[in-house]
Amino acid sequence: MSSPCDPQYARVGDVGAALMMIDSRLKAIYDSKTENDPEQQQMVDQFAASFGPAGFTALLDGACTLIYMFMQWLRAACEDHDKDVIEYMVPTLVATMRMMPKTFRPETIPTMAGLLIAAGTGLSPNLWRAQYGGWTDAEMNPLEATAVLLAERINQITGDHDFATRLITEALSRSARD
Repeated sequence: MSSPCDPQYARVGDVGAALMMIDSRLKAIYDSKTENDPEQQQMVDQFAASFGPAGFTALLDGACTLIYMFMQWLRAACEDHDKDVIEYMVPTLVATMRMMPKTFRPETIPTMAGLLIAAGTGLSPNLWRAQYGGWTDAEMNPLEATAVLLAERINQITGDHDFATRLITEALSRSARD
């Protein structure tokens, strides 16, 4: 039985732009720049603002697509070791979110956990979220950070700081050829 949250019904969005933002955050983390650089934040804000409303929606959809793709990779990796991705990933990521109160206000954590669970069970995160209304301003930073945490977790598992980015760019390249 098909769900209205099935990924086949979801907009993919601007995965390339979302990936560029996530990769930029990862590089800052790996360069030990964990404090929010005001200059970089201003550039990110200007970049996002340059899209206009339709482009910004595409960027949000792209971030959700990344969350979905990352969770699908993690699900396959967990299944290879007879583990459940929800049981293995979600509590750890939620615990990490709780340690980051400036990024994840307590009221945003259930939504981000819901996105992870939706993606981990094969549902579209953006369609799952749409059931509860539009995105709020308070959810923008946590959405980006959730995608960054997933990418960083993948990079940690593989021992390769660029693996998550390569995973997506290779998938985009394959889909462009098909």
